[in-house]
Amino acid sequence: MRGELPATVVNRADGFIAIEDINPKADVHLLVIPERHLETFRDVSVMGEEEAKRMLDFVAEAAKAAGLDEYRLMVFVGAGAGQTVFHLHWHVLGGAFRGLPG
Repeated sequence: MRGELPATVVNRADGFIAIEDINPKADVHLLVIPERHLETFRDVSVMGEEEAKRMLDFVAEAAKAAGLDEYRLMVFVGAGAGQTVFHLHWHVLGGAFRGLPG
C-alpha cells in the first residue's frame, strides 16, 4: 500500500488497490488490499456498511479489469488458516489453479 515494494498495479480507487501477486497460484492471481489497516477479515465489522460494500464492489471491479468473468475469491483469517500477512487482503484467482496461496 505504501509503495515500499515493487508491484504491478491492476486497479486503484477509493481506498483500495489491486496488484498482481508476486508468487501466483493461478494464471491470474491478484491481491486486493484496503488502505485502511484491518488485521484480518474478523475486523471488517469496523467498516461501515457503505465502505464494506465499496470494498466488495472493488474486488469485483479488479477481477473484471484483469479480464476475469469467473474466478475464485479467498481470504485467510488467522495464522492457523494460513494467513501470513496480517493486513486484510483478498486473493482473486482466475484460470488454471496451482494450489493455495500462502
